Amino acid sequence: MNMQAAATFNELAGIDLRVKVVDIGANPIDGTPPYMSMLQKGEAAVVGFEPNLDALATLNERKGPHETYLPNAVGDGGRHTLHICRAPGMTSLLEPDPAILGLFHGFPLWGEVMAREEVDTVRLDDVPATEGIDMIKIDIQGGELMVLRNAIERLRSVSVIQTEVEFMPFYKGQPLFSEVEMFLRSQGFIFHRFFPINSRALQPVVAGGSIYNGLSQQVWADAIFVRDFTRWDLYTDRQLLAAASIVHNCYQSADLSLRLLTEYDRRAGTSLTVNYFGKIAPLA
Repeated sequence: MNMQAAATFNELAGIDLRVKVVDIGANPIDGTPPYMSMLQKGEAAVVGFEPNLDALATLNERKGPHETYLPNAVGDGGRHTLHICRAPGMTSLLEPDPAILGLFHGFPLWGEVMAREEVDTVRLDDVPATEGIDMIKIDIQGGELMVLRNAIERLRSVSVIQTEVEFMPFYKGQPLFSEVEMFLRSQGFIFHRFFPINSRALQPVVAGGSIYNGLSQQVWADAIFVRDFTRWDLYTDRQLLAAASIVHNCYQSADLSLRLLTEYDRRAGTSLTVNYFGKIAPLA
């Protein structure tokens, strides 16, 4: 579906809704976050966590009126060893596994541990600023499941989760996609899609002349989970609208957005579906 990038869910459905996002690992080196269109139009508020002080300073320099950034490392509330790697994007509370990294080009160098530092973590459930969140985005190199397991109360309000997941254990003891999916399913969420999925060529093959090119082995992805839409009893009215807004704006999932909005109309006696579908149908 080729939807107009400038049209947000609020504009299409004719509503005024601001969703609350928690971004764990908000380092701007990861590129433009998927919720940016909502943030720019005042349709999202963001609470971000970034313990890297340089990255935190950059975020604070750029932030708008609906953005708050905190310096905490999020985890289980305990003290952990932070493994600072040559490539900042591989720094993790988990120790890189040289045996697995060595299967791929580049990763043995990028994952080289340059220093270790003891850090205190906070539980998402214990941070008042994270109350009433609608969306979690998390990318912290293998620590995602630890965070989610210590966010049971916060998950009660959440409609959508975007989390990095791995299919190869680049870090020792790293939970993989299957474990994350099973936990979130136990909390009332269902897997929606990958956004995107990334592969790499196994050594010694170099695909297309670049070690960054993928080939056959899929190694990691961002996975999107939504509150289980096969069970409407798991949704409050707000969660229906929040989920519809997020999956439309962030992932262009207009079909799911429409189903969520249809259920909201059924409950509320409104006709938002007519507004929304009437505007997106010509763009299909």
